[in-house]
Amino acid sequence: MALSPKITDIARIRGAVKFYRVASWVTGIMLLLLVLEMALKYSPFAREIELGGSNGFLALVPVDTVSAVNLSTGILIAHGWLYVVYLFADFRLWSLLRWPFTKFILIALGGVVPLLSFIVEHFITRQAASELVLLEKRALEKRAVQKTTTDAGGTRSAPSLASSEPASASASASASPAADAGTAR
Repeated sequence: MALSPKITDIARIRGAVKFYRVASWVTGIMLLLLVLEMALKYSPFAREIELGGSNGFLALVPVDTVSAVNLSTGILIAHGWLYVVYLFADFRLWSLLRWPFTKFILIALGGVVPLLSFIVEHFITRQAASELVLLEKRALEKRAVQKTTTDAGGTRSAPSLASSEPASASASASASPAADAGTAR
């Protein structure tokens, strides 16, 4: 039997979905930049992206001639680290919703195949939202059942503040103000 998400994790699931969506879009955009960079570098043009060099603020220079900031390497490094963040977002969403491990792998592939992260994000977000609606419905039903058992049975009513005071405290509360004035000095 498949596990279902916990009712107590509703707020965490909402946050995990938002985090996953942002991580998915950022990873997808970085992957597209990486594909563009690889196409420039390994095509017959053999160019790298240079930032702030002698050729201008942003320039395409021949491979291995970068004299300033090599933006091509920066894109590679940024995509690698952002993919790790994407995997963390994937793991968080997967574990909170208690999906099967194959779904974790499928979501992880979204950050490897160009354009797939946008498609996967769309369907995973839709599925997570529908499961969140069902979970919220279960939570409301559970609260309604608890309320009806509390109201009908009277056994789960909250204790009143007056009944939880010790006997000496209630006795001193009923004493005259003159007696309290004498002890306050």
